[in-house]
Amino acid sequence: MKPADFGLLAAVCLVWALNLVVTRYAVTDLAIPPLFFAFIRVSLVALVLAPFLLPAPRQIGTVFLISMGMAGLQFGFLFTGLSTASASVGSVIGQLGVPFTTILSIMFLGERIGWKRGLGIVMSFAGVMIIAFDADGFALTVGILYLVAAAFVGSAANILMKRIEPMPAMRLQAWIGLFSIVPLLLWSLAVEQGHLAPYLSGDWRVYAASVFAVAGVSIFAHGNFYRLLKKYEVTLISPLTLMTPVMGVLLGILLLGEPVTPRLVIGAIIAIAGVGVISVRRNRRFPEAAVGDKITQ
Repeated sequence: MKPADFGLLAAVCLVWALNLVVTRYAVTDLAIPPLFFAFIRVSLVALVLAPFLLPAPRQIGTVFLISMGMAGLQFGFLFTGLSTASASVGSVIGQLGVPFTTILSIMFLGERIGWKRGLGIVMSFAGVMIIAFDADGFALTVGILYLVAAAFVGSAANILMKRIEPMPAMRLQAWIGLFSIVPLLLWSLAVEQGHLAPYLSGDWRVYAASVFAVAGVSIFAHGNFYRLLKKYEVTLISPLTLMTPVMGVLLGILLLGEPVTPRLVIGAIIAIAGVGVISVRRNRRFPEAAVGDKITQ
C-alpha cells in the first residue's frame, strides 16, 4: 500500500474512532436525546446527498431493509447504548460485526470456516464477555446489550447487501439516510423528551457534533473507505482497520477521561485479536464480510 493511501486509511479509522467519542459526548454531556441525534444525522445525510438519489434502486424493498440495519435500527441501538456505555467499550463491541457477519454467512450463504476462523469467533465473543461482566454495573451491561444489538443488525444488513445490485457509495448513503428519517423520528418521539432544547440552546458544540457526523463520517470516512476498497484487496484493508478500536479506546480515555480497567484491557486485547484472526482469513462466499460492517458506524 502506498504511504499516502495508508495515511488516508489511518485518517478514516481515526474519524470512525472519534465518531464514537463525539456521539458519547453529544448524548451525555450535551444532553441530546440519542434517538433524536440519530434522526438529525440521517436527515442531514439525506439532505446533503440528495443529488445522488437518482436513479432509484430497483430492489427498493431490500434497500429499505438494509437501511434499517445500517442506520434506522443500528443507529438507534448504537446511540442509545453510548448513552450508558463508554466510548472505549463501544469501540471494542463494535468489532463484533465481523464475527456476526461471518456467522450469518455460514447460515445464509453457505460459507464454511476452518478452526482458525472458528477460534477467532470464540475469542471475539470471549473478549466482549470479559468486558461486559460487571456484577455492580447493571447500567453498563444494558448499554453493552444495545451495542451488541447494533453490531448484529448491521451484520444482517451486510448479508442483505449480497442480494442487491452494486450501488455507488454516495447513492447507498443517500437512500440509507432517506429511509431512516421517519422510523428514527417516530421512535424518538415515542420514548424521548426535550428534543429541541439542545439545538435551541445556541451551543456551538451541538451543531459541530451534528456536522461532524455527516461531513466527517458519512462523507469523508465512508467515501474514502469505499475508494480504498476498490483499489486494494480486502485481505490487506481489513486487518488495518483494527486501528479503529485501538484509537477508540485511547480517545475515550484521553478526551472523555474514561477509566482504564484490567477487564477492559484484557477483554479488548482478546476481542481485537479474535477479529484480526477472522479478518485475515478470506470469506469465500462473502469476501467483503470482514469490512462490510465499517460503513455502519
